[in-house]
Amino acid sequence: MGRKILFEHETDGMTLLRVVQGDLTQEPVEAIVNAANSQLSHGGGVAGAIVRAGGPEIQRESDRWVDRHGEVPTGDAAITGAGRLPSDYVIHAVGPVWDQGTPEEADRLLASAVRRALALAADHDVRTISLPAISTGIFGFPIERAARVILDAVLEAAEEHDFDEINLTHIDAEAAQTFARVARDVLR
Repeated sequence: MGRKILFEHETDGMTLLRVVQGDLTQEPVEAIVNAANSQLSHGGGVAGAIVRAGGPEIQRESDRWVDRHGEVPTGDAAITGAGRLPSDYVIHAVGPVWDQGTPEEADRLLASAVRRALALAADHDVRTISLPAISTGIFGFPIERAARVILDAVLEAAEEHDFDEINLTHIDAEAAQTFARVARDVLR
């Protein structure tokens, strides 16, 4: 599957924001964001795909991170190396499970996870990064609502930090199209 850019916008801070349909594990960026659980146990979904493509060292490093620091709270993030992936880092963002609180609480926690992931990237001098649709898989967050929350958090982070490129990358065509539609609504 090739990489297809569905939307592109340059923010006032000169960050290139894109919605990409493609394989997150093959993104030509310095860091990718993983939609993780609190234990950093990367079995299925985006997390499983990242470990399959990047190798078991990502899971081993994640296990060491949890041994040292404890579980990653919902709304927070952790960073590891990227194993054999083309990026340098994997930033593990823990978004909320949709039905474990109010919709407003879920929005707040998802935005926090995105902001923390991008802050960690900035702390490691990352200038190019790709994020998936955090919490929309098995965590059940509605895709259109997630797109709005994630996009708002990304735009906020782009104002605070110096990124050259932030990609919202989805292998699923429908998810990518939803993010592109929401981005067009918000940014044009």
